[in-house]
Amino acid sequence: MKAKIKPRIDLENRTKLETVIPLTTPFVIFVDPSDVCNFHCKFCPTGDIPLMKKVCRPLKAMDFELYKKIIDDICKFEKPIKVLRLYKDGEPLLNPHFADMIRYAKEKKCAERIDTTTNASLLNPKISLEIIEAGLDRINISIEGVNEEQYANFSSYKINFEKLVDNIRYLYENRKNCEIIIKICGDTLSEDEKKKFYEVFGEIADGVYIEHTMSCWPEFELKDVKVNQELGIYGQKIKEVQVCPYPFYSFSINSDGLASLCFLDWSRKLIIGDTKTESVKDIWNGERLLNYQKMFLRKERKKHPFCSSCGQMSHGLPDDIDNYADELLNKLENK
Repeated sequence: MKAKIKPRIDLENRTKLETVIPLTTPFVIFVDPSDVCNFHCKFCPTGDIPLMKKVCRPLKAMDFELYKKIIDDICKFEKPIKVLRLYKDGEPLLNPHFADMIRYAKEKKCAERIDTTTNASLLNPKISLEIIEAGLDRINISIEGVNEEQYANFSSYKINFEKLVDNIRYLYENRKNCEIIIKICGDTLSEDEKKKFYEVFGEIADGVYIEHTMSCWPEFELKDVKVNQELGIYGQKIKEVQVCPYPFYSFSINSDGLASLCFLDWSRKLIIGDTKTESVKDIWNGERLLNYQKMFLRKERKKHPFCSSCGQMSHGLPDDIDNYADELLNKLENK
């Protein structure tokens, strides 16, 4: 197998957040190219169209002029951010300007790395070459089954599995400096199906990984999907923390320009600004974000109506700063 077995995030070479908070420049900014997805996965709220209408999600692609304004804003930080993540709620390749978005940010040098996450169903040779030439540094591909029947059952999507594999192979063979990581949830797969995943995708990726099932979306009930209560998403021990680390180094910008505290804010209940009328830097340095940070450091997450039920805090975290909460709160209050 050519690929290494590695998760989509770096679990080993992480900055100790307690040594750098507060950050003048965020490490990661999520920018969502598309608020809509062509899949209807059982684990994801975006695929539930009646629910999206109920919470008034826009279900649209980000306007390219708004995107350029956001990137220009990001350039105003003291230094480039570590990662511009062109992904949040929807399928990025549904934005017709996706390659242009990569290219614009690359030319502006606002980030050390640009990556995305996709279901790869819309990949074809033309799109693959466009995003590679635009300068994408990394692509995470989510596989939802090892045959067409599993895709139909889990994602309500009719896919030609062989064509999907062929298109990913083409991307891999022409990837240049673009790293390709492919992952699947393995809790419902047989041992033979796991073996097939490694055999098929281990030859056309730089990294492959079999994850465990978790429920990361607050206030969203998984449909016919059982959460793994023995292991976290990356096989780690399940441990719940009180301090959410994400708002101390990242935040998200939705397809309509509204800024969310968190990449899991699917229902837009954690809005901290609007990039259409505010600068990205001002939002990062703003009172709304600061107040959330202080709330977490006071260990009041369980009192918050949305954040209290977040499964990410037990099954998906790579960072734990609970023991440094008092020290960090003092820093924020005196900065």
